[in-house]
Amino acid sequence: MPFIPHTPDDVSAMLAAIGASSIEDLFDEIPAGLKSGKLASVPEGESEMAVTRLLHERAAADGFWSNFIGAGVYEHHIPAAIWQVTTRGEFYSAYTPYQAEASQGTLQLIYEYQTMMTRLTGLDASNASLYDGASALAEAVLMAVRAHKGKSRRVLMPKTVHPTWRKVVVATVRNQGIEIAELDYDTATGRTVLPAEPGQFAGLVIPQPNFFGVLEDVHAMTDWAHTHGGLALATVNPTSLAVLEAPGQWGATGADICAGEGQPLGAPMASGGPYFGFMCCRQDFVRQMPGRIVGRTVDLDGKPGFALTLQAREQHIRRSKATSNICTNQGLVVTAAAQYLSLLGPEGLARVASASHANTKALADRLTAIAGVKRAFASPTFHEVVLQLDDKASDVLRALRAQGILGGYDLTAAYPELGNAILVCVTETKTAADLDRYAQQLERILSKRREAPPCAYKN
Repeated sequence: MPFIPHTPDDVSAMLAAIGASSIEDLFDEIPAGLKSGKLASVPEGESEMAVTRLLHERAAADGFWSNFIGAGVYEHHIPAAIWQVTTRGEFYSAYTPYQAEASQGTLQLIYEYQTMMTRLTGLDASNASLYDGASALAEAVLMAVRAHKGKSRRVLMPKTVHPTWRKVVVATVRNQGIEIAELDYDTATGRTVLPAEPGQFAGLVIPQPNFFGVLEDVHAMTDWAHTHGGLALATVNPTSLAVLEAPGQWGATGADICAGEGQPLGAPMASGGPYFGFMCCRQDFVRQMPGRIVGRTVDLDGKPGFALTLQAREQHIRRSKATSNICTNQGLVVTAAAQYLSLLGPEGLARVASASHANTKALADRLTAIAGVKRAFASPTFHEVVLQLDDKASDVLRALRAQGILGGYDLTAAYPELGNAILVCVTETKTAADLDRYAQQLERILSKRREAPPCAYKN
């Protein structure tokens, strides 16, 4: 069936009924200067064979890279079955499940996804997802302020949280009278330093692992937040939860809210998206959670079914007075995440996490044995590590790139106090040969640059 099923006769009849001579008349309020006109640079249509060849050529031009960049987006193996199932028509074309009687398949899938996320995080409830990890953290901050019932509009944000995520949070909350107070980190350990006198605050953001890949003392931070009257807001890498303690088990009573990026759970890096954000919370705060929740129920005949639960219509009609303006979810990517978690199961996810951690440790040991390379922090990490170089980070990464290696994320702009530092990530996709090649090339590059004479510039 064509996407727009109307025939020319249908269109003419509709235009005649409303008294318009053409479809263009329906848009006559748009100034001519704002119309783009015809897309002159778009070539004429080609055959399927020609388009396939063109796309293969474009893909080949991108080249093949051995990727050691993480920084919030991670290259994990995605079994072929994940997207084969996800792109089946019943999932791929499913619409937002407003009508439960027509959406039982979609509702059940979201319900199963929510169940798996609550088991992964150790919290009571999960929503159906948000746009991405950064906006999910911003929503968690807003949620904490609402739950604090006006006692404080101040949230403590460690500098060890992803720099871009911090910017998104500030952009989201700054016009709502919410203060984001940044907390520094210890330059020896890479862990957040908690202030002796924090003052009143609504919540403390606790990253695990943090942006440096370092494991924070989440138990102490959670208890500290609760002791000072604030909520504990966890932001986590979901893969790490297969081997690390769940936020619901942090401290004496557990974290209150957990938000993060779901991309590691079956979504390709895809040049930046689409991804999805996840959010879970304790039962006490479920009515403050944005977005929609799917629940399991029974009908009048006692048969099990699924329906949207605790989704106030205010999110659609009350505008700025609503709990949140989030009123959709990244349904297709959540479908992939549900397939991924189902296919791997707890044991499979733990193997992915353990292999990623082991590979990172192996590479860090190899690289720090090279002259001019050292670890920035003396703390346990998950699958990322900060390395400090005795040469300019951007130049070294450029030289590695020339060898087909994306060597890491340059931290000098976001964290200049660390000097020439790079954030290196390894996942289960890397082999021993990949690690050896990275180490050999880095050693060669640093040695060659040390031996090279300084450039002589002439006026």
